[in-house]
Amino acid sequence: MTHAPTRKPRLAVFKFASCDGCQLSLLDCEDELLTVAGLVEIAMFPEASSRMQPGPWDIALVEGSITTPHDAERIRQVRRDCTTVVTIGACATAGGIQSLRNWGQHEEFLRCVYARPEYISSLSTSTAIAEHIPVDYELRGCPVNRQQLLEVILALVAGRKPRLPAHSVCLDCKRKGTVCIEVSRGVPCLGPITQAGCGAICPSFDRGCYGCFGPALQANCGSLTNHFLDTGSAPKTLLPLLRNYNAAAPAFREQSDRLEQLAQAVSGKVDSAVE
Repeated sequence: MTHAPTRKPRLAVFKFASCDGCQLSLLDCEDELLTVAGLVEIAMFPEASSRMQPGPWDIALVEGSITTPHDAERIRQVRRDCTTVVTIGACATAGGIQSLRNWGQHEEFLRCVYARPEYISSLSTSTAIAEHIPVDYELRGCPVNRQQLLEVILALVAGRKPRLPAHSVCLDCKRKGTVCIEVSRGVPCLGPITQAGCGAICPSFDRGCYGCFGPALQANCGSLTNHFLDTGSAPKTLLPLLRNYNAAAPAFREQSDRLEQLAQAVSGKVDSAVE
């Protein structure tokens, strides 16, 4: 008795406002890429192929944030056409570096950059995909960790829950034997509140963590910020650490707003003293 061949899950990759780096992480898998291609039907992947097949799709990998009205509608269509939606990278999960516009003057930016701003249709904010549609899995990073990306795809194909790290960068530093630069040198580092995924690269090269993988689970951002302030770091020095790749992540955003208020208060006191 012969059995009909099992249908491969149909995979689609979508890009919104982003640099394409997270999509390239999949192409960088090299040795594993052929295995992935054998397990799924890559129905749509504009970064890698001109062959586009219409939906519905089983798995959608979504890179980039929502920055235009058109994209806000397009992501809703993606959700309607896909069974499982996985957002990949800081742009898709937290608005990305372009979310710095959320604290700026949108109309003023348009006038400064474009000769005819009336032709530009964009939103005043850059927001995560999850602020527009339900998301099944989020894969953080700038860019994503390719091994984590493979784990998500293979887990979904196998019908199991992906096994992803939930600890902070600090644990990776301990495992590598990296001396804590915040303790030893007083360098502000976001490792205690940042989700693991990068392999603690920056601390390994004597630099503080920049929070590329966003807030760790139950990250106590307020406590760490208070510690930095108490040990002599100025609010204006700490502000760029949190307003970075994951600036619009709620835990980072809350503390960066607080630091901005403190920096303005300090600046006001200095101005008053000068006068």
